[in-house]
Amino acid sequence: MANHKFFRQVNRNFDRAAKFVKFTPGLLRLIKMCNSTYHMQFPLEKDDGTIETINAWRAEHSHHKLPTKGGIRYSMLVNEDEVTALAALMTYKCAVVDVPFGGAKGGIQIDTKNYSKAELERITRRFTFELIAKNFIGPDIDVPAPDYGTGEQEMAWIVDTYKQLVPSLNSEGCVTGKPLELGGIRGRREATGRGVCFGIEEACRNREDMKELGLDMGIDGKTVIIQGFGNVGFYAAKFLMEAGALITGIAEMEGAVYNPKGLDVEKVFAHRKETGSILNYPGAENITDTSKALELDCDILVPAALENQITADNAHRIRARIIAEAANGPTTQEAHDIIKERGALIIPDNYLNAGGVTVSYFEWLKNLSHVRFGRMDKRFEENSMKKLLAAIGEISDRKFSERQLAELSIGAGELDLVNSGLQDTMIEAYNQINEIRKKHDIDLRTAAFVSAINKVGIIYERMGIFP
Repeated sequence: MANHKFFRQVNRNFDRAAKFVKFTPGLLRLIKMCNSTYHMQFPLEKDDGTIETINAWRAEHSHHKLPTKGGIRYSMLVNEDEVTALAALMTYKCAVVDVPFGGAKGGIQIDTKNYSKAELERITRRFTFELIAKNFIGPDIDVPAPDYGTGEQEMAWIVDTYKQLVPSLNSEGCVTGKPLELGGIRGRREATGRGVCFGIEEACRNREDMKELGLDMGIDGKTVIIQGFGNVGFYAAKFLMEAGALITGIAEMEGAVYNPKGLDVEKVFAHRKETGSILNYPGAENITDTSKALELDCDILVPAALENQITADNAHRIRARIIAEAANGPTTQEAHDIIKERGALIIPDNYLNAGGVTVSYFEWLKNLSHVRFGRMDKRFEENSMKKLLAAIGEISDRKFSERQLAELSIGAGELDLVNSGLQDTMIEAYNQINEIRKKHDIDLRTAAFVSAINKVGIIYERMGIFP
């Protein structure tokens, strides 16, 4: 039932923000509606020769900019309402961080544990064929990416299928999150988690906001609970720990582990890989009811799993002073209001988990330009810096060693540029929505929707639609 309400929940947040913009009701309805949704059913021949019918969807929410962009998830929870809601969130998310895509989302209703690798490949390639047949994929049409239950392997199957059926110079740009060898980009795998870290760090730099929360400025020493230890949760936890935060709890489907003195994120990950569970990690307390981890005392709670994890049922027991939404739609509107009333700061999903689509944008640009970032200027930067250091050495009568010259004159490679671009994007977007928040005395989620509606709406106005 929760999934059935997801798109309605997104639209309720939209309607709250619409009170603070100056567009006509007709234009607001145009922005809010989903442009097109494709539900497909196709047969799968399983390894044992039996036939199974697969249900899948692709939703393109907004065509105000092309291509549309959004991930593909493999989960039994996938349905039309979910992909439509997530496509809408993608539209607003891209607008918030100034990434020039319309929003889209897709999914296949399967539990990946029930299928062999060969079966998953057949499912993925058939899904790609269906998208091609209905013009729902292409570097200038609609560009999928990984999401829950998918990763580089599925993207590799998609791009290979697309290149065979629609061969062109820019075929690699039909999907992002690919392996590096197939046109991927360095930093994409960890991009969402890194973006979460950048966003939290920027929020914690705001002296006035931290004072209101009773917290010191900066991320150093702040206690963090991570719910969800997949790709996003792991990298968010890893980068927050490296930035100086104390990861005191990690929750997954099988339960949670807690240590008030801190957990080593990479060691917990290695323990889970070895044993199949995060439970029984040495030195940590086991919490068998994973939902209880959300209620542990901490400075920052990072829900990084699926939607509707924080609801009216448990919001009163959430003690974190900052809720950093790394997942899509983890907090219901009722829960949001309860937590906001308590005075906590909610850093919303339609800003905070935009790191993935931001770096996907960089990958897409790389695919269309056919040039690796840093290829043309890395050595030039290094040589220029060496000349500058040499000149400084002559003026100051100081001679730099070869090692010092090498360390001080490193030019920016692809990963450096990707991370720099991502950090700048998250900082700029946070300050934009925080300014809107304070101007209208609203929360960050509503401010992010106001920012997105204004950016999409002005495009329609410039096109002469609903002036």
